[in-house]
Amino acid sequence: MFELPQTSVSTARVWQVGALCRAIADAMDARFNPVTVAGEISGFTRAASGHCYLSLKDETGQIRCAMFRRAASLLNFSPRDGDRVEVRGRLGVYEARGELQLVVESMRPAGQGTLFEQFFKLKAKLEQEGLFDSARKRPLPKMPRGIGLVTSLGAAALHDVVAALQRRVPHIPVVLAAAAVQGDNAPKEVMQALSSLYAMAVAPDHGTAVAIDVILLVRGGGAIEDLWAFNDEQLARMLARSPVPVVCGVGHETDFTIADFVADMRAPTPTAAAELVSEPTAAWLGLVDDLESRLDDAVGRYVDRQAQRLDQAVSRMGRPSSLVHRQRLMLSALQQRMQHSARLSLQVRLSDVARRQQDWPLHMQRALKTKRERSQRAELRLGLLDPSLVLQRGYAWLTLENGQTLGRVAQAVAGQRVRATLSDGAVDMTVSD
Repeated sequence: MFELPQTSVSTARVWQVGALCRAIADAMDARFNPVTVAGEISGFTRAASGHCYLSLKDETGQIRCAMFRRAASLLNFSPRDGDRVEVRGRLGVYEARGELQLVVESMRPAGQGTLFEQFFKLKAKLEQEGLFDSARKRPLPKMPRGIGLVTSLGAAALHDVVAALQRRVPHIPVVLAAAAVQGDNAPKEVMQALSSLYAMAVAPDHGTAVAIDVILLVRGGGAIEDLWAFNDEQLARMLARSPVPVVCGVGHETDFTIADFVADMRAPTPTAAAELVSEPTAAWLGLVDDLESRLDDAVGRYVDRQAQRLDQAVSRMGRPSSLVHRQRLMLSALQQRMQHSARLSLQVRLSDVARRQQDWPLHMQRALKTKRERSQRAELRLGLLDPSLVLQRGYAWLTLENGQTLGRVAQAVAGQRVRATLSDGAVDMTVSD
């Protein structure tokens, strides 16, 4: 709140109207903004410019509101008179008329904030547990023996689904398990209906001979509150335990529930859910016709091939002498080839032996020459290693009295006797220094 300064009449400030409106707007902005307000829409209009104008009211008051085009374009629903909403915006003064005005920056149906928070919290929990994993999703049967259907007896979705199935697959039995699809008791009734269909899927009643191979869970569209039964955690876990694939067709294409994420397949509408599990009879009849045509062609080709084989067999059996003659000619040709090959092989071997005999002396001479040259080279290298040749060049071989070779000065001591072996004899010496 704000207070005007208390002054005497003679010193009171005289406000201009516009300045006073701006001062009031500044005071409200500092005191309240941003502000969230809940109320009922009244007098909602959308101008050609895209701006929206309305009033929010409750039992004790109302406030005029303006929602400009940018914020209005972000709305995910169509506001109507009588809707309870929550808006977030900024209080101000419309100076042109001196009116209090709330400029709305966002709007949502009242109560949805809490529901959305619950929805996303449960979604994150179940997703972390793996209930939404694509690996656990099962393919839908192409030709189900029976279709289970869970919906309300009074729902328009029931008529849509039955009409689609009757049109496309009138020969497939449909088992309806009725349940409320809206309200506090809806989750419990839907789970009871699913339980009865699960029993038929696992152990079908032989009295009715209906085996459930797929289940449709459907209902029409509505607000989030109307579809809230399909966001139940226990229902989600029961759907995950289904022994057969489940198709969830709840709401319209833009509606999403927890059941949609858990089911094996999500359909945008109840009718689409029915179409997913019902290949049209005409398509199957066309396939049968195509298979029949292909089978006729295959049988015709097989008969033709067998007829040709029979003709060939009859032709051979009609002149057996020709066959015997051809076999004899073949045998004679093989005998000649074998004899020629044997003679040629023998000639090659004899020629090789003769050639080896002629080359033997020359081979031995070459081998002896090579051995002799290697021996001479080894003798020369051995002679070069003779120590006497080194002594002939003036060197001497020194040894101590114990026969140990004296090769370093450090081994000798004064007065030690040393023998020096020369090229023509040995000399005994004494180390003097």
